[in-house]
Parts: sequence; structure tokens; C-alpha cells
Amino acid sequence: MQLTRREFGQMAVAAIPATHLLAQPNSTFGGVRIGIITYSFRGLPSSAEEVLRYCVECGIDGIELMSNVAESYAGAPAQAGRGPMPGGGTGPAGAGAPGQGRASGAPPAAAGGPPAPAGAPGQGMPPGGGRPAPTPEQQEAMRKRAEEMRNWRLSVPMSKYKAFRTMYEDAGVKIYAFKLEPTLAMSDAEYDYIWNVGETLGADHITMELPTSDELLQRVAEYAAKRRLRIAFHTHGQGGSSGFDKVLGASKYTALNFDVGHYYGVNGQSPAPLVEKYHDRIASLHLKDRKGPAGAAGEGRAAMGGGGANMPWGQGETPLKEILQLMKRNKYRFPASIEYEYRTPEGSDVLTEIKKCVQYCKDALA
Repeated sequence: MQLTRREFGQMAVAAIPATHLLAQPNSTFGGVRIGIITYSFRGLPSSAEEVLRYCVECGIDGIELMSNVAESYAGAPAQAGRGPMPGGGTGPAGAGAPGQGRASGAPPAAAGGPPAPAGAPGQGMPPGGGRPAPTPEQQEAMRKRAEEMRNWRLSVPMSKYKAFRTMYEDAGVKIYAFKLEPTLAMSDAEYDYIWNVGETLGADHITMELPTSDELLQRVAEYAAKRRLRIAFHTHGQGGSSGFDKVLGASKYTALNFDVGHYYGVNGQSPAPLVEKYHDRIASLHLKDRKGPAGAAGEGRAAMGGGGANMPWGQGETPLKEILQLMKRNKYRFPASIEYEYRTPEGSDVLTEIKKCVQYCKDALA
């Protein structure tokens, strides 16, 4: 259901405490822009209006928008089991939506939400088990759903996304990144759709997982250059100077969506030197607090792909404060996105914990 601005305003008044309606959200602290990836709200109802309300309630004025929120608002066909994948795409349970592979690697029972979907087609079983491989009948059903989604994407008018942008900007929330994975299997028309949506929403970069295929890297780099709208690669533990130099060398329109928590959790090394080295090619950061690799044992299951466990901010080992202060000191203008992945403590809830993350940033940048 799409609401008019008046209807949304009425809903907001009813749902948000009056103290939050006195001013629009402001999450720039010490000159550093703090935003959030909408994956962080995955355990909550995720209509466009609800996600906007969460942002306003948490005082956050900028987002990396995952495609499921925007496309549902624009009228995408219902997908069985469709939901946000960690850190990025959306897809039917047990399979990725068209061209949207697995993303950030949250624990199977991610904080505040349902178990993460199993691997996308061609990725095999997730580490440690998971759902069995789909039957031929299930594969055919997934193929039909993917075709239905593809056809819808190539026909939906951009006016739907203009309305989405207007609703968010009227409430004081800017969309700085849009995440929908381009793949080699996609047609040029589907690439057009992704970048058209990003532009219409006002994003200054598209995000995707760091390509493992040289062919895919070259294709997305060339397309981003053609459109003059950057493609920013989300990183896990991989990367470092050699990996970053390769993807950044593909085009001046390639960039990093550098996950400092993943990097520290897998490598046990401060990501601060890399933030400083590549600051002019970073489109946005992901912030989370993790233990280092040696801290994984006894801390609960670590994120898939190895490394230390996700922790409440300030209880892990990732040098978040150092990174935030580096951004402040050097006046970096790229946003830093909260990615809420640690397990919600008993007696708390997702929004309460996200507010704590916002406050952590504010205190670190005071």
C-alpha cells in the first residue's frame, strides 16, 4: 500500500513520540555523516513507511537502501520467502532473487531477526549445513518467480521511486546508496534498471559484493563509467591493498563500500590505515564491532566466512572510535553506515540497540 504524504504524516504522528517530531533527524557528528544500511532493520516489519519511521525514531538522516524496501513500495510481485539477505540483496528463501547473491555473512540466527536465507543457486550448501538443495519442482518455481521479477523490473515506472525519494527527503532522510547486485547473467536492460533506480532515489553510488570474477568486475566497471554513477564494492575479510588496487584500477567509477568490522574480524588488523590510504576511493563504510579471529571461540558463532563474533559496540575489538576520529580529523565526507548484526541482548530490542550505536558514534566524535 502506498500512502500520500498526508497519510504518512498522520501515521508518523501516531507512531513516533512527540519529542522526535520537533525536528528532522540529524546524524552528522563532528562533521562525520553517520547513516545506516536498511538491512539493520531486517527483524522488523519492513515497508517503506516503517523503515522511514525507524530512521526518524533513531535520529538517522541517511541510508544505504536495500532493494527489497524500495521495490516492495514500487509494487514488486510478492516473492515466496522474499526478504533481505545479510548486507545486501533480497531473494526467495533458499535462493537469491534475480542476480542477487549472498551478501554480508551474518550468523544464521541474525540479531533480532529470522534465520538468514541459505545460499543462492550455484553456491552450494552454507557452511555447517542448512536447507537441502531445492528439488526440480522448487527450482522451476524459483525460475518462474525470477522471470516474473525481471519482467516487472523492466516495466515499472520510475515515478514510483520518485515518490519514494520524496517521502524520505520530506522526512529528512537522504538515500546515499542503493544496493541491488548486478550480475553477469543480467541483460543490459537490467543494468539500466539498477542505475536508473539509484539515480532516481538520489543515491551517489550503487553497492554490491566485491566481485570474484574478472569478467563481472570489468562489466560493472564499464557500466558505472558509462552512467557516471559509482559502483562501490562491499568487503568482508578479503581485500587489503592488492585486492583493493585491482578493483579500483578497473575504472575511476569503482569505489569501496568498506566494512571495517568484517575486515578486523577476519584479519585481526586495524582497518584505519586502509581507510586513510583509500579515503578518496571510499564511497561509504560499514560499521560494526567484532572480536578478532582469536576471539571467536566461546563468543557464539562467528559470521560465516570466519573471524571473531559480532559484539555490542564497545565490547568488541574493532577500533571504531579510532576510525571515526580519523574521519573527523581528516574531514572525510563519505558516510559511515551502521550495520546492526550483533545478537539483541535479552530484555532489549533492535531499535534500542541501534540507538546505542548512534550514541556510540556521537560520543566518539564529540
